[in-house]
Amino acid sequence: MTDQNHDDKTERNLKKVQSKTAWAEKKRRTLADLQPQDPARVRLPPGQTWANRGWPVLDLGDQPLIAAKDWQLAVDGAVQNPLSLTFDDFMDLPHVEIERDFHCVTTWSTQDNRWSGVRFSELMDRVLPADDATHVMLTGFDRAPDTGEFYTTNLTLKDCLEDEVMLVHAWNGEPLSREHGGPVRLMVPKLYAWKSAKWLKGITLMTADAPGYWEVRGYSMTARPWDNDRFSRGPSNS
Repeated sequence: MTDQNHDDKTERNLKKVQSKTAWAEKKRRTLADLQPQDPARVRLPPGQTWANRGWPVLDLGDQPLIAAKDWQLAVDGAVQNPLSLTFDDFMDLPHVEIERDFHCVTTWSTQDNRWSGVRFSELMDRVLPADDATHVMLTGFDRAPDTGEFYTTNLTLKDCLEDEVMLVHAWNGEPLSREHGGPVRLMVPKLYAWKSAKWLKGITLMTADAPGYWEVRGYSMTARPWDNDRFSRGPSNS
C-alpha cells in the first residue's frame, strides 16, 4: 500500500469514528425518552429494529487478517494463573452451542444466531480470578485510526460469568468470518454488541472499572439494551 493510499484509508476510518461519536451525541437526545423493558416479556429492546438483511458489519475500519494458526489469546491481570492460548489450545477446551439474538447500539438487531465456542467461565476456572477481581477489559487485534491503540471495551466480571457469555469461533455452523471478528471474538448477548469485542487478543481482569475505546467517547459503561443504556451521562466516562 502506498503512503497516499494508507493516508486515505486512515482518513476514511477517522471519519467513521467521528460519525459514530456524532451519532451518539444526536441519539443521546432522540432516544433518551424510551422506557426500559422487561427482557422476559419483550424480545426486542427499546429503540431496536430487526435487521432485514443478514448481519451488518460495523468496526473501526481495521479488519485484521489473522490465521487460526497465528492467533493467540492472553488472559492476565488479577488472576492466580495467567494463561496464553493458541487456537489449538482453545479448540481443545469444552465447547457449547447456544442460540441468541444480537443487538447493536446503532438500533439494529439480528435473530436466532447460533454461536459455537467456549464459555468465558471455562477460562476463569483455569486462571482463577483474584478475590478482589470485579471487572474485565477486553482487547482486540484491531487498532483505532485516531490513536493507533488496540480496541478495548470493559465489562463486569459478574456479567462475563453468565452461561451465555462465550468466546465464539463459529456462527450458524460456519467459521467466524474475518469481518465479524474471526477467528475468535467474545459474545455477550445481553449487552450491546460493541461489548462483544472482535478479533480477541486479550482478557485482563481488573480490581476496578475503567473505560474502553467507545466508553471514553460517550458510550455507556454497562450497555444494557432493555434499559436503553446506550450512552454515558456526559461526553466521556473517563
